[in-house]
Amino acid sequence: MRALERILGRQASPLAKDILLAVGLAVLSAGLTIVGRDAFGTHNLSVQLAYDTLGMVAVALRRKWLWFAVLVTVVHTVVPFVAVPPMMSGGLGIIVMTYTVAAGLPLRPALAAASLMWVPGSALAVLLGRTGQAPFVLEPQLFLMFNTMGALVCFTVGRTVATRRAYIAALEDRARTAETSQRALTEKAVAEERRRIARELHDVVAHHVSVMGVLATGSRRMLGRDPAAADEALATIEETGRTALREMRRLLTVLRTEAEPAGELAPQPGLAGVEGLVEQIREAGLPAVLKVEGEPAPLDPGVSLTLYRIVQEALTNALKHAGAASVEVRLVFTRTDVVIEICDTGRGPQLGTAAIGHGLLGMRERVMLYGGTLRTGPRPGGGYRVHARIPLETVSERQLAS
Repeated sequence: MRALERILGRQASPLAKDILLAVGLAVLSAGLTIVGRDAFGTHNLSVQLAYDTLGMVAVALRRKWLWFAVLVTVVHTVVPFVAVPPMMSGGLGIIVMTYTVAAGLPLRPALAAASLMWVPGSALAVLLGRTGQAPFVLEPQLFLMFNTMGALVCFTVGRTVATRRAYIAALEDRARTAETSQRALTEKAVAEERRRIARELHDVVAHHVSVMGVLATGSRRMLGRDPAAADEALATIEETGRTALREMRRLLTVLRTEAEPAGELAPQPGLAGVEGLVEQIREAGLPAVLKVEGEPAPLDPGVSLTLYRIVQEALTNALKHAGAASVEVRLVFTRTDVVIEICDTGRGPQLGTAAIGHGLLGMRERVMLYGGTLRTGPRPGGGYRVHARIPLETVSERQLAS
């Protein structure tokens, strides 16, 4: 069939391919009949050639009208044994048709079609004693054995091809299913990543905007009394606004496209930036202090970013809700974990604001991602407290994970 595709092209119809195959088989059958004329005792060569060619009609119609082709093959197989004078039953057509029904039909219909094509002609040949023409005459047992073997070989080849086609179809279906599942997982991962980026956008921009708001309020009040301090505050607002705008452009570029954003992204902040957050809050007018206890341990970038975001969100909330207060940021390193605690002495957030905001939800998700715990709420002596503890992986645990 591949040779036919090369001759006719892949766009040719199955009927055209089968007609060309039938013509080729008719030529081959004619050549074999002429060569073996004396050996097989062919009496009327022209009639035999015409009859063999007529039998190839079934081959030409086998894929368009299969059961009609089966019926043509049955008639073509039976007629030579009842004709006067007797003829030989052409073998190439029935071989191709047996293969076709075995490869293209379910098992039971294939067995029925193959039996129709082989059993009636073989039975008539034995019953009428026409198992060959002189000088080539077979004993009935040999005739039945050869026919049975031929039918089994053709049928087995066809079923093997059918099984292979079914296996390939199952593999293709499985590949399509896997591709669909992979696409769904990829889309889900992209959606989750975009939600994470949205939380990043909230953390970064909300912090800077809160600082800008407080500085703007302070500069407006000091504009008449202390122009130099107001000018310094306005300069800080300008720089903070530019930083917020850069962050927003960077993150919105990621949200807007599925591909990676062009250009280099700024490195993610970590523990090294905590001191800068405290200093920024202090410049905004909220007294803040940073205390570090224990020997700082090397942290994974994700843990370092999580700690930074917790401090950023807690300081932003303190700036918005604490009022006249002070803030203490405490970072404690032990052999097993790292603790970050942000405490303020203000009035804390009002019920229904920060308690249900995206910031606290983002904190909790980040901490839980690394197996840590987060506790937030009012302090017994007044103010608000954010306390997070994240376990540190040991060397053996990292080796096991890798």
